[in-house]
Amino acid sequence: MDESVEVVCEKQGEAGLITLNRPKALNALNLAMVCEMRRALDAWERDPAVTRVMVQGAGEKAFCAGGDIRQLTEDLKAGRREEALAFWREEYQLNIRIKRYPKPYIALIEGIVMGGGVGVSLHGSHRVAGERYLFAMPEVGIGFFPDVGATYALPRLPGQTGMYLALTGERVKRADAVMLGLATHAVASDAIPALREALIAGAPVDEALSQAAADPGPAPLEAHRAVIDSCFSADSVAAILQRLDEAAAKGSDFAAKTAAGMRTKSPISMNLAFEQVRRGASLDFEEAMKVEFRIVSRIGDGHDFYEGVRAVIIDKDNQPRWQPDSIDQVDGAAIEHHFASLGPHELEIA
Repeated sequence: MDESVEVVCEKQGEAGLITLNRPKALNALNLAMVCEMRRALDAWERDPAVTRVMVQGAGEKAFCAGGDIRQLTEDLKAGRREEALAFWREEYQLNIRIKRYPKPYIALIEGIVMGGGVGVSLHGSHRVAGERYLFAMPEVGIGFFPDVGATYALPRLPGQTGMYLALTGERVKRADAVMLGLATHAVASDAIPALREALIAGAPVDEALSQAAADPGPAPLEAHRAVIDSCFSADSVAAILQRLDEAAAKGSDFAAKTAAGMRTKSPISMNLAFEQVRRGASLDFEEAMKVEFRIVSRIGDGHDFYEGVRAVIIDKDNQPRWQPDSIDQVDGAAIEHHFASLGPHELEIA
């Protein structure tokens, strides 16, 4: 496939097929790709010959590793705020489009699915996980926050697993994804091409997926559900860490590892993520996306996003210097400010 075309949207048989086509960049999304996906979805909704939509990533490493964060931070640092916000505005509106899409929307997920990749897969009707499936919302590790609809989706995962994923950024493999409902079907990687062809040929979607489905095996996270639900139901990030420390003192290696990992993340980002998940439980999808646009419109005013991207993505020293650098120094009013209305600049809901 010609790599100069960053996203390929084509009709094949009864399917509208979207291929994210930046394999060297792990299929990271940019504004042009998001706009092209929206245009294709609009056209296919009106086309009676298209009975289902499929989205896939080119290459073997990633379905989509997220948005082009490096470019977005460069835009913000250079004062091109409106360019950065244009991406997030279009991306969030695409997430809403997918969530409300009237035809089956099937994500064929092989490899890494993170950040923006979650946004163009999780909200569709069917999420098919290949053997190399690897999910994460790791934003608290780069001074950002779990966006692209995580405000809505994470509170609706079983127990407190959504809060756990938001505050830790932990990676989830296929069996856990099926257990949590992040994936609807597990499929052997070598069975995906035949499944894709069956769907293109017009096979009934649920029937084709059921026939291709494989047992993903036991879900490792199941063994830790009691600790997760007990600790992550606390009423603040500080209280969650305290409960994890208490569980660790009683011999839980999982709690000790989880607490240690959280203490490397941005304190501001963890507090934002905590509030997102807490508030998101009572919001509908459009309201959740409006909240996320409020946060993202202000994230560039602080320090941690730039510092996190520097430490993890640019310099790769993995030694971010957060400001503030501890949970107890986070200003509650500063967190609250991120959730305040943008007035005339609110996200428009089509």
